[in-house]
Amino acid sequence: MNERDSEAVAAMLRARGYRIVAEEDHCDILLLNTCSVRDAAEQKAIGKAGYLQQRKRRQPDFVLGILGCMAQNRGAELLAQLPDVDLIVGTQKFHQVPGYLDNLRAAREAGVPIGSTIVDIAEEAGSQNTIKDHLVPAAGEERPVSAFVSIQQGCNMECSFCIVPKTRGDERSRPMDDIVAECQALAARGVREVTLLGQIVTSYGRRDYEHTDGRTPFVQLLERVHAIEDLARIRFTSPHPRGFKDDLVAAYGRLPKLCGYVHLPLQSGSDRILRAMNRPYTRARYREIVGALRAVQPAMYFSTDVIVGFPGETDDDFAQTCELFAACDFDMAYVFKYSTRSGTPAATLPDQVSEAVKERRNQILLDLLQRNSRRRTAALVGTIEEVLVDGRDQMGHRFTGRTRGNRVCVFEAGPQLVGSLVPLKITRATVSTLYGEVVAAAGQPIAAQPEPRPEPGRRRPE
Repeated sequence: MNERDSEAVAAMLRARGYRIVAEEDHCDILLLNTCSVRDAAEQKAIGKAGYLQQRKRRQPDFVLGILGCMAQNRGAELLAQLPDVDLIVGTQKFHQVPGYLDNLRAAREAGVPIGSTIVDIAEEAGSQNTIKDHLVPAAGEERPVSAFVSIQQGCNMECSFCIVPKTRGDERSRPMDDIVAECQALAARGVREVTLLGQIVTSYGRRDYEHTDGRTPFVQLLERVHAIEDLARIRFTSPHPRGFKDDLVAAYGRLPKLCGYVHLPLQSGSDRILRAMNRPYTRARYREIVGALRAVQPAMYFSTDVIVGFPGETDDDFAQTCELFAACDFDMAYVFKYSTRSGTPAATLPDQVSEAVKERRNQILLDLLQRNSRRRTAALVGTIEEVLVDGRDQMGHRFTGRTRGNRVCVFEAGPQLVGSLVPLKITRATVSTLYGEVVAAAGQPIAAQPEPRPEPGRRRPE
């Protein structure tokens, strides 16, 4: 979601005539979009901004801004640590950034001194509808094959450990027609895969739209996006286990564009800890959801979120988490050591777990994940997977893409295949990456076509 917000701001700035540069040393405006989910993320952002202040003292016209969740969480109090920041903009005000930057530049060009930092963390009705702009590739840039589409902002879940309701506000959904139109426009530009985004994406539209024939508004939205002819794949994140009712489970069996990959946050495998976290499901219900999804799609891939060291978590609670983690056979997971967030109910709970215990449990779960991921990827060697070709790898020598199960693949190909769905025979696997060969219909590898040579007398574009 932070990536999507950043892209929307960048698109609005480019539309105003600003130029995006690849290296921070070459910019005269630098905006840090920040996260507050864990304290470590805030401290990292503060450290980066503190370092950038040194440049600002050497170059007074350099503009430094802090956006997003940390800006929303801390507001003007950030100035005690970062007095030279020009702009602090919260999560409901991203669309105001271009105007604020125009004002700063105009004042400086006119020689008018800026009196103080601009701080805007106010709520704004309808702000969920402003994250809609996408970067149009400039000359020489590759057209994106995949895109994020924000459909919902905010959260009403009140998990005891989580600061997101404070930083993102109450749950708010965008109009369904606007979302579908955005997806259609992306498809017309060559985007083949969209990922629908929300804090609790499965809660989409529950206050705005009626259930129809037993289908929730979120499933209705999936159906409408699925009907867009030029789109090939649909994903979504991040859901909540309580959103997986029968209609959503069934959608995986009847909507072929909906990829067989689910990010399903677990947080803990202990019912006692789940209650303390204010997570409204049990380990049995979670296991039931996983089983129902695998019954519809046996090859379903799962990722999850887990917090270790939540206040009061005993060795037995953690053992239950490990047991459920292994039983669900996750392909990938984000494992976090519990981070105290001031203002959340969990911050004042007794029996806080020591850092040493958190670290030990974190490593145990990571080791379990690595073994499981290695086994899951190794099982794909020799199979043929459908891969959406994204573009070149970081070195520029080969190409990358993703399977329907969201596994990254690296392979030889030609640029004419970018945006195509290709059959890839998997020849090698690591913990997180697959390597393979593009094959023809008969299952034989096909040679990558060479790139066209530049015409005589003309240089290849840089």
